Amino acid sequence: MTDYYKHESAIVDDGAVIGSDSRVWHFAHVCAGAQIGEGVSLGQNVFVGNKVTIGDKCKIQNNVSVYDNVHLEAEVFCGPSMVFTNVYNPRSGVERKDEYRDTKVKKGVTLGANCTIVCGVTLGEYSFIGAGAVINKDVKPYALMVGVPAKQIGWMSEYGEQLDLPIKGEGVVTCSHTGNKYQLSNDQLMKVLG
Repeated sequence: MTDYYKHESAIVDDGAVIGSDSRVWHFAHVCAGAQIGEGVSLGQNVFVGNKVTIGDKCKIQNNVSVYDNVHLEAEVFCGPSMVFTNVYNPRSGVERKDEYRDTKVKKGVTLGANCTIVCGVTLGEYSFIGAGAVINKDVKPYALMVGVPAKQIGWMSEYGEQLDLPIKGEGVVTCSHTGNKYQLSNDQLMKVLG
């Protein structure tokens, strides 16, 4: 007996681990080796590979494939039709399954609709990738990234609002929605505790 919801058209292979209160919607396919946390939503036509971990409370919207060697921490949002890769230089006639590169998506990251994440990168906590962006290098925590290839244009709060801070330099700002304070120093943004 399962304690997650699975639509009748979805396929969950034997061996897959799916946490309680998760939802697997129409035409999704979860492979046997997948490890999925609690409270996760897998939208219509989502594919989850064998060597994949998905943390608690992630939301993966329609038409997203989470291929082998992609690892999502908790509370990651994957927008509709965004793309992960796992081979850097694919060729149809060359077998490269032993060359998969790990992609690490840290807690709270937002991946906008139709963005592409080239394999082998780490996306820092609460970074925000704009719709259609192409990420081909590591992203700092809280960074707002847009364009092709993506460039940083600002900083985002954990609440998901752009902070009034320069990209480089120093500064302290308070999120108007939560009261949380953020400090920019040495081109890194940190949430100020206490």
